[in-house]
Amino acid sequence: MTEVLLEVNHLKKYFPITGGLFGKHVGDVKAVDNVSFHVNKGETLGLVGESGCGKSTTGRMLMRLIEPTEGEILFEGKDITRLNEREMRKMRKEMQMVFQDPFASLNPRHTVEKILEEPLIVHGVSDKEERRRLVKEMMEVVGLSSYHIKRYPHQFSGGQRQRIGIARALMTKPKLIIADEPVSALDVSIQSQVLNLLEDLQKDFQLTYIFIAHDLGVVKHISDRVGVMYLGRLVEITEAEKLYDKPLHPYTKALLSAVPIPDPDLKHEREILTGDLPSPANPPLGCAFHTRCKECMEICKIQRPELQEIEPGHYAACHLYRKDESL
Repeated sequence: MTEVLLEVNHLKKYFPITGGLFGKHVGDVKAVDNVSFHVNKGETLGLVGESGCGKSTTGRMLMRLIEPTEGEILFEGKDITRLNEREMRKMRKEMQMVFQDPFASLNPRHTVEKILEEPLIVHGVSDKEERRRLVKEMMEVVGLSSYHIKRYPHQFSGGQRQRIGIARALMTKPKLIIADEPVSALDVSIQSQVLNLLEDLQKDFQLTYIFIAHDLGVVKHISDRVGVMYLGRLVEITEAEKLYDKPLHPYTKALLSAVPIPDPDLKHEREILTGDLPSPANPPLGCAFHTRCKECMEICKIQRPELQEIEPGHYAACHLYRKDESL
């Protein structure tokens, strides 16, 4: 039986818009708008979508780096949105984050040793020799030489810096790692090495991943299940194989049609999305995707579709599959 590690219910993040002479509240940017999903222990959940769809904001809210406007985040049954700062710091021992840009996320003034021992100091490892031993051990685990712990981040390549970022996330032996576009800033030849490393670490440390990316090819390689986001909302979620073999939502179909196929003889029809991405400050009524959807119906313009189970384990928010035909 699968055990749920993380459960997210009706998560929202609205950034206020102010205007006028007195900075009056005139509206909100709905960066994340009523998102719900769960992550099972030991699995990898991929979150995909265009830039600005809210996937990175969701990841940062799960770590409470950004405070949610509304909603529940249950980690092992405990609602972390209710924890105070001190309690949350303790909780971060169990959940860590790997950031997109490995150079920006590592302090350039600190040696690798200092960067990696910092989480150990924060979480109570006071013995200096023990810290050094753990740092050296983790460097070897992520495929770097322990002789290089006195070097600074700029003395490493992009791929090596990302390995250091992964090592830092692993120092506290967490249960959950949120990887926010961890390979998008890397050369293509290095991407597969880092992805293979993440897969090996998952087996060795019994890790659970939330893998945020915009590259569907990368997500397919690493994810067990995939959630597709559009304009702050989750529009489809299912097992990776099902999503790639039989996507249900028109937006997912368009995204998948844009993934290049490495066979020049295979005919591949590309679906081109018309229109611009609507503003999250003023999302359209009804289904957020209806302004760009070629299968748009009248109901799509007035009623927002709820995420519902269309096939076993396959959820989509689309009126094409609505259960109540009287609507």
